[in-house]
Amino acid sequence: MRTTLDTPYADARADALSFALGLPPLDALAVLPVERAGLTVELRLLGASHQVIAGPLSETVACLPGAAEPLPGRASTDVPGWTYEFAATTAALSDGTAFCRAVEAVCARLADRGDALTGDFPGSRHAVTALALERTVRAGSALEQSAFRRGAMKRGPAERAAAADNSDLETPALEETGIGWRTWHAYPQTREIVMTRSRLVRPSEQ
Repeated sequence: MRTTLDTPYADARADALSFALGLPPLDALAVLPVERAGLTVELRLLGASHQVIAGPLSETVACLPGAAEPLPGRASTDVPGWTYEFAATTAALSDGTAFCRAVEAVCARLADRGDALTGDFPGSRHAVTALALERTVRAGSALEQSAFRRGAMKRGPAERAAAADNSDLETPALEETGIGWRTWHAYPQTREIVMTRSRLVRPSEQ
């Protein structure tokens, strides 16, 4: 689902983002509930970026007041019945054309998906926040994981930002074990795209 948000976004730079777990539902500009793995997952667009509520977990990546934690490169914790993992990276694109193409590629790949939510903020058609569920899978062998990481690192920043589908970024798998989601936060002023990837996995199935 794609929607135009009738409000300016509160976070204008990647370094304004912070990270919090366990917050209650914040005022949202758009919400998409999706059933997955026996949970209702809410993809929520905020004026200050995004929030995902999945069963016992609440993840917020946004411009938060007070003593919120800065956005980490990686984080993990246990929640009742699940193990949670989070990763974030920022692609800084020096070329405006490459930035626009990367944002448009993300939007195009998510456009027809019923488990994705994309919001356009006013002022620029490339001021976009997007969230999408993906299939979380059991990781393969250490050798397979190493090959996967080498392949992903060969991509340039624009290619990594534009890769919105699961087919070429999914970890080698044996079977599905949980749920996962990805987000993209695009900042035209600085030509940055912040990408996050999260998953909930049942510990007994890792």
